Amino acid sequence: MASEESRRHIHVACAIIEREGLVLSALRSASMNLPLKWEFPGGKIEVGEGPEECLRRELVEEMGVQIAVAAALTPATHDYPTFTVTLYPYRCSIVSGEIVLHEHSAISWLPAARMHELDWADADLPIIAEYQKSVCDQKTPSPSMGTSAN
Repeated sequence: MASEESRRHIHVACAIIEREGLVLSALRSASMNLPLKWEFPGGKIEVGEGPEECLRRELVEEMGVQIAVAAALTPATHDYPTFTVTLYPYRCSIVSGEIVLHEHSAISWLPAARMHELDWADADLPIIAEYQKSVCDQKTPSPSMGTSAN
């Protein structure tokens, strides 16, 4: 087990890609770290690179698509046994290209309410919860517009 001093801390930008009410999930290949876990596509933020720039670069490299980066969600940090990762999530959309998998073994498009059905990497779970809440909040009428509880 890595000591606190030697533990790697990786900073990763991840894309919550939305299309027609669905969200893109990517399955890590068997040869990747955290094999066969679902994740949001993205990658390590390089020195001198911002998270939005990283996402645009990574989505071209990993999936062959150009994306538009929109709103940021709350970054999430997770401690795995041998490393720590901080994810910087952004809502995104594909603006050009068709997905071709260069690193992942599969993709899935699911509505936000069904994202929990996949076996996600642990670091993604708080991001999924925040995203689902934000989508649900957008669809819920304000209390003044609802009916009374009486």
